[in-house]
Amino acid sequence: MLSLFSKKKQKNDLSAIADAVMIPLEDVKDEVFSKKIMGDGVAFTLKNNVICAPCSGVIEVLFPTGHAFGIKREDGVEVLVHIGLDTVNLNGKGFKTLACQGDKVKCGSPIIQVDIDSIKAAGYDLTTMLIVTETKDKIFHFNHYGDIKKGDSILES
Repeated sequence: MLSLFSKKKQKNDLSAIADAVMIPLEDVKDEVFSKKIMGDGVAFTLKNNVICAPCSGVIEVLFPTGHAFGIKREDGVEVLVHIGLDTVNLNGKGFKTLACQGDKVKCGSPIIQVDIDSIKAAGYDLTTMLIVTETKDKIFHFNHYGDIKKGDSILES
């Protein structure tokens, strides 16, 4: 009976990468993301400076610039977290990697530390996207637009 009230995450779940305001992907000021060319997902306006894994899996891609990383879950689903718009042009300035490509991570593991103030001062939009790039035929329905805490589910139940 108690298992009915358990907060255990579903295997298909994805979680917020930071304390943030979650917004629809269509609201991102970049057509590659807003038109879902890379896949469906959501975006975040960050409230803190550590970006965490949205799921457990292996870091398949971690850009040397620290602006983006990809995780592949055990079930083959792949997600990409892209921090900011055009932030690749910073060549790593303002990003500190806290994990390495090939690392096996748990949901909520810190991956990238971001110097929010310096990146914004350089004129960059720090809207951060979470894109499901490989669904493995799973369907993802996003919810919870508005304030969200790191680790909260971003999917409809």
